[in-house]
Amino acid sequence: MGEIFAGLPWWVKWVAVPVIALVVFGGLIATVVGFVIGLLFKALIFVALVGGLVYVVRKFTSSSSSRGDW
Repeated sequence: MGEIFAGLPWWVKWVAVPVIALVVFGGLIATVVGFVIGLLFKALIFVALVGGLVYVVRKFTSSSSSRGDW
């Protein structure tokens, strides 16, 4: 691969090739990044909901067991 870029100016290696790669694979990169961010967001929502459920259940069971009318 080094021989291909040996005679080319620096801007071709460091500017033109990355720009072409972004144009060609930009949609794929955006799809993957969007999927990962969506998955992380859903995982965060899941953790928050489970944590809230555990908090409510513990709060309810501790207050009902302290009454002692069961």
